[in-house]
Amino acid sequence: MKEYHVEIIDKSKKNVSEIMDPVFWEKANCLTDFTSPWNNDPVLKIEFRALWDWDYLYFNFQVFDSEVYIDRKDNSTDSICNSDRVELFFRKDEKLSPYYCLEMDVDERILDFEAYPNWNFDYNWRWPEKQLEIQSVKAQNSFTVVGRISIASLKELDLIHDNIIEVGVYRAKFSKDENGNYEPTWITWVDPNTAEPNFHIASSFGKFVLMK
Repeated sequence: MKEYHVEIIDKSKKNVSEIMDPVFWEKANCLTDFTSPWNNDPVLKIEFRALWDWDYLYFNFQVFDSEVYIDRKDNSTDSICNSDRVELFFRKDEKLSPYYCLEMDVDERILDFEAYPNWNFDYNWRWPEKQLEIQSVKAQNSFTVVGRISIASLKELDLIHDNIIEVGVYRAKFSKDENGNYEPTWITWVDPNTAEPNFHIASSFGKFVLMK
């Protein structure tokens, strides 16, 4: 499995507003090896960073894209699913029974749900209350989504084993086709080696190693 090393930082750095500051991320490793295995078009640059302390896992997606599509008809599941977004999936093990999905857009909308194999999704499920926060900003040529997830909630969901979290890191990019419809390009850190786009499969996950 692919590995990403999550560096540890001082516990005093907790304020959500601080994690919008690039200085906060200076110690973080920068993950850039994203691909769209099902599409031959070049993938616009994505930089992902993560840090942790004994209270939180912090994450930062910076997506270099000047044409971001957001479906703002409402805040429904369908609306978020039809928008440009970034995603983190967490699993206990390769059985994916269950695993947990976070899909987030530049409007700071979160689609959080519990999932089981064969596209069995529980959209009524919610991440433990007040254990997840995100913030976003849109610039002329990019957007950034940052957030923090409590270590307590990751442990409650049995997602940390020997300082390893098994994670999928993804992006959905929507572009207008020749008929004027917006269609997704699916982008992933780990190539799941599937004929059709599929993040909801064990082979699309890698390992986050919490460094000490």
